[in-house]
Amino acid sequence: MTADAFLKAYADAGLYTMQGRLSAPENGRFQSFPRNHWRTEIERAPQVPLRGIEWIYDLYGSGANPLETAEGRADLRQQLTASGVSVVSICADYFMDRPFVRVSREECLQRRENLAWLISICPEMGIGRIVLPFVDASRIADAADASVVLECLRGALPQAEAAGVELHLETDLDPLRFRALLDNVPHPLVKVNYDSGNSGSLGYRPQDEFAAYGSRIGSFHIKDRALGGGTVPLGSGNVNFTELRQCLLDVDYRGDFVMQVARGASGNEVDWLREASATACGWLRGDATLK
Repeated sequence: MTADAFLKAYADAGLYTMQGRLSAPENGRFQSFPRNHWRTEIERAPQVPLRGIEWIYDLYGSGANPLETAEGRADLRQQLTASGVSVVSICADYFMDRPFVRVSREECLQRRENLAWLISICPEMGIGRIVLPFVDASRIADAADASVVLECLRGALPQAEAAGVELHLETDLDPLRFRALLDNVPHPLVKVNYDSGNSGSLGYRPQDEFAAYGSRIGSFHIKDRALGGGTVPLGSGNVNFTELRQCLLDVDYRGDFVMQVARGASGNEVDWLREASATACGWLRGDATLK
């Protein structure tokens, strides 16, 4: 199958969505684990339709996230099976709330233990990747931060290998700095989570990013943002989707696509995501829906 055929077939089979987009935001949070609505979101996903959800693990969801207990994970598996919805990835926003960098050695070690636990539960859930966000409060600001991140990744890799779990890095590093970081951990399980909106907001050119590390991109967050600004509806921001699709073809991309789109009006989440999904799938098919 050619790369073009893969993108079209992927669109035909449906996209994933970031968790939390299928229900109203809780306590004014733009993105968080939906403590009160995670079951509802599983029921709603087929209505879009979507193939699955990228599950959020964060501090806000502590005590309510079914991932935290064996009983909760069994319940979650049952809910997913009943709805025909897939969860193959975790977005570990917990490490934005509790970053590895710019903290004490003891705090960093505690967070590494938490990552080890998160990796350990993936096999029983059929989860093959964890997205580690190094943006905002957890951003890699300097060489010292990069050294800490590399140490954490190298420490986690033996367990990730045993569990068959990929570690996908989401950063705000410019293409050359990101490539330099990746060069220091040349392991097939360490990949890039490409976030189109973040790159668009930072003014990075897709050609430069894919030239630097395109072969390491393992997952893709579909999003649009204004230059230097926040998330906006697809096609209304600074992302050049036409160039992005060509870059995906050039590197023969075969990973997943997860919608992390702007929110619509509360109470209209299914219709909003259905519209966004149709737009994103048209882009994957090459219909020139997005410029």
